[in-house]
Amino acid sequence: MSGNLGFSYIGFLFLLMLFIPNIMWSKRKPQGYTSEKENKVLLFFERLGEGMVCCCSLAFSDFNIHKWTPWSLWLIAAFVLMIMYEVWWIRYFRSERRLSDFYSGFFGIPLAGATLPVMAFFMLGIYGKVLWMLIATLILGIGHVGIHMQHRKTI
Repeated sequence: MSGNLGFSYIGFLFLLMLFIPNIMWSKRKPQGYTSEKENKVLLFFERLGEGMVCCCSLAFSDFNIHKWTPWSLWLIAAFVLMIMYEVWWIRYFRSERRLSDFYSGFFGIPLAGATLPVMAFFMLGIYGKVLWMLIATLILGIGHVGIHMQHRKTI
């Protein structure tokens, strides 16, 4: 459960699916958005988790596609969650881009913009049997989802 070091093209693809809409978002933030007054502890967890998830995604070849087994369903689940994340972004970019749009749920998943990628990377960690990715996504989830929960409470 420790992981095999080596480049992961699947991890790279997941990071592209994560970063591209976020880069687009930086120029299309919701009306009234501010990152001021964010909880410093949650922000620390978010930044630490982001760095760890990025490193794990690229550094463990265990995430690459292997021969088909029932365990491969974890990878399919991770991809489905990332596709849902992309669709959530499309819905956001087509919306009026209000804070309520940004902190919206999707198919019953609350705060989908924060929870979907965290869940996807966690599933990827299960698929690859990489404990470091599981730890990284838990740290990221505490910070990222926690910050989104705080923002959601303010609107």
